[in-house]
Amino acid sequence: MKPKIMLTALALVATLAAAGCKTPTTDTSRPADHTINKSGSYHKTGLTNPTANCVQCHGADLRGGSGPSCFKCHGQKW
Repeated sequence: MKPKIMLTALALVATLAAAGCKTPTTDTSRPADHTINKSGSYHKTGLTNPTANCVQCHGADLRGGSGPSCFKCHGQKW
C-alpha cells in the first residue's frame, strides 16, 4: 500500500473508533432534563458528581437501572 493511502485508512479507523459512543440520540429517547450534550450522549446537570446525581436512574454502582450503564461510554472511569 502506498503511504498516503495507509495514512488515510488509519485516520479513518481512528475517527470511527473515537466515535464509539456517539450514537444519535433523539429527543424522545432521553429524559427531558438531559440537555448537556457530551459527544452525542446527553447528560443532566450535576454530571460531574454522578454518585450523587445519576444513581436514581443509572443504579447505585452506575452499571444501569432504568437508565443505561455509564460504563458503556465511560469505561472504568467511574
